[in-house]
Amino acid sequence: MKEWYFVIDVEKCENCQNCFLACKDEHVGNEWPGYAASMPDEGPAWISVRAKERGRYPFIDVAYLPTPCMHCANARCLDAAKDGAVFRRPDGVVLIDPVKAKGRKDLVATCPYGAINWNEDLQLPQKCTFCAHLLDRGWVQTRCSQSCPTGAITVRNTEEEEMRELAEKNKLETYQPEVGTGPRAYYGHLGRFSKCFIGGSVAIRIDGRDECAQGVVATLFTKEGTEIAEQMTDSYGDFKFDNLEANGRKHSVQLALQGYQPRTLVVELKESAYLGVLFLSQL
Repeated sequence: MKEWYFVIDVEKCENCQNCFLACKDEHVGNEWPGYAASMPDEGPAWISVRAKERGRYPFIDVAYLPTPCMHCANARCLDAAKDGAVFRRPDGVVLIDPVKAKGRKDLVATCPYGAINWNEDLQLPQKCTFCAHLLDRGWVQTRCSQSCPTGAITVRNTEEEEMRELAEKNKLETYQPEVGTGPRAYYGHLGRFSKCFIGGSVAIRIDGRDECAQGVVATLFTKEGTEIAEQMTDSYGDFKFDNLEANGRKHSVQLALQGYQPRTLVVELKESAYLGVLFLSQL
């Protein structure tokens, strides 16, 4: 049977908060019996946008991660619930029953993604419903995907195997796969949020002036000397090796330009590292 999935491109998200506002618009003051009670008008919505800043001035990038309920295949909230307080539909959508879950504040802590909120007024745990009340009326989008101006948030209704093939083809990943919940939200360019980079700016001196060095060959190696990647500096003299694990391991960057002395730098990668302006000396 076909199931519903989120497909979210981190690189396209500009933190416009349209998804947040659309979710509020759909659920604040509106009860959808069997799906969800009304969302509080103040406080978090059922989708949040997390921010991650990497690097240091002036070599910085910021990525945004829209984070709805992941509608996990192995949902911990479902495992912890009793008497149908949380249930999964045949289409994969996981819902919290707005009647049976009353008083179940313990369910909030079961979600490793922090996607379940506590409604103090109603004494009810609540979360993203994948707009199931709209899907059941024939909609093919959620409110958050409908309102996203850049196409960062999309949804798919497809077979599990087809989704797996799509993820492999487009290099989609799940967020924090180590928690083992089998999330049904897939992310493109997730490394912009979850991994780190090594970057730098190369300069040379020409006729007494410092100039950006375009076309410098920058090569990244492991501590053991295995080549990871190679690229050339752009017109600003910049290079950037991205999608690296922040595991504290040492890497080396070698810079080479014809007519100039090569240069090697060692980096212990604990977070994104900007190496600064790196000058090459003439031979």
